[in-house]
Amino acid sequence: MPDNKNNDVINDILNQLDNEKKKTEAESEKIIEKAEEAVQKPAAPRPVVSHMASPLQREAAAPRPRTAQNEEKPAADAPKRPAQRPPVSDPVPMRNNAAVKRNSVHHKKKKKKRRSRLPGVLILTVSIFAVSICLSMVIIAFGRDMLGIGKSDSTKLIIVPEGATTEQISELLHEEGIINSPKCFQMFTKLRKQNDIYLPGEHFVSPNMAYETIIDTLTNEEQEEAKEAVTITFREGINIFDAAQILEEEGVCKSDDFLFQFNSGGFGYRFENELPQTPNASKFADARMEGYLFPDTYTFTKEMEPEQVCQKIYFNFDQKMTDERLARMKELNLSLNDLIILASIVQKEAPNREDMEHVAGVFWNRLEKPEETAGKLQSDPTKNYAYDVIKPRLAVSNQEMLDAYDTYVCVGLPPGAICSPGLDAIDAVLAKMQTDDFYFVANIYTQETFFSKTNDEHEMKKAQVKADEQQYELEEEQRKEEEELAARAEEY
Repeated sequence: MPDNKNNDVINDILNQLDNEKKKTEAESEKIIEKAEEAVQKPAAPRPVVSHMASPLQREAAAPRPRTAQNEEKPAADAPKRPAQRPPVSDPVPMRNNAAVKRNSVHHKKKKKKRRSRLPGVLILTVSIFAVSICLSMVIIAFGRDMLGIGKSDSTKLIIVPEGATTEQISELLHEEGIINSPKCFQMFTKLRKQNDIYLPGEHFVSPNMAYETIIDTLTNEEQEEAKEAVTITFREGINIFDAAQILEEEGVCKSDDFLFQFNSGGFGYRFENELPQTPNASKFADARMEGYLFPDTYTFTKEMEPEQVCQKIYFNFDQKMTDERLARMKELNLSLNDLIILASIVQKEAPNREDMEHVAGVFWNRLEKPEETAGKLQSDPTKNYAYDVIKPRLAVSNQEMLDAYDTYVCVGLPPGAICSPGLDAIDAVLAKMQTDDFYFVANIYTQETFFSKTNDEHEMKKAQVKADEQQYELEEEQRKEEEELAARAEEY
């Protein structure tokens, strides 16, 4: 193995270093012994100069030459001085290659150990820096959300329940896309240290509002009381043009502004996702959202923003289209657009819920069994809508569009609804009553509807209904003449 070989080499080097050390120590001991022996001799000692001494030491230790001037005879009575030991220089250790190598290896190991700490320091520094950036981004995001910076200015209708708490309000605002963090909103309300009481009912807020403005909008009674309320009831079967005219007459908003906003849509309600992405080319653009103005009683205010008026109506329609209705619609393989179109025709054709289900069953038969009526619904209200509602509003005559709405000409459903159907008409279509009838005719005076399986039966009933209507009109004329004669007689 490579590791074992490296260990053997290191051991050999260490052994060599130990041997060199021992040799150096032995040589040093020999030199010291020789120096001591030379000192103990009586003859003029010769200074021992170690081979390891420096040049200066060797020069100092060299004997001076005898001359007549510097040589002095010793006195006869002078005591003899003991011989002095010549200075012996300490051996100077010599560095060998093995020691140098060992020291270099040792220093390299220290350097490696020191370098190994550097990656850890870098990782810690980067981690602290990353955490700081993340915290800064979070704080900035919360600040932007709290102040409504960089968010949409479109208004959103929210319904505040009775006795709502701050936690419920924050969750509601989050669900509607008004705020990004319910926890941040709750913390903000705690810092305000005010006992906020949220007003139940409908409120309009927008994402670009600051938290303080949102709270003020939901709790300020003076703002709510300052608005002049207007109550309007849209009956079943009304079209959006008549509804827009009523709104203008009541001072809520201008009819043109309402029609533009209502047909534009895009308020983010669930049912809007069920609408076709590509509109039908034959559909009347000014009545794009015909049928989605749910007939009901609404409370608006004077000079209200058209966008807010539309949101209230959209919200109501979205609430009425429950999960059960949408599930049943998909079970019948119907789109929401087709459901509303068919329900609008049923709404115009039948006066009550029972007749609506039967009429809807007839239309289902005509759509699914086209061999009997060539797939045509043959409904008078569709023809009336084409020529009484669409044609007067066309800038340029468009017979193709009129024919597309006239079910005596077109096959299947028209491209758009012809009125606003109520829940009875919608549920009647979803009920899909099973019947063998393909025809029906209604007496407009008595509100009776007569159904037939075959065209021959239908023609007979049509003639009977027509006769009954003529008789009714004749009787009405006679009654009016009698009332006029009675009124004249009273005058005389």
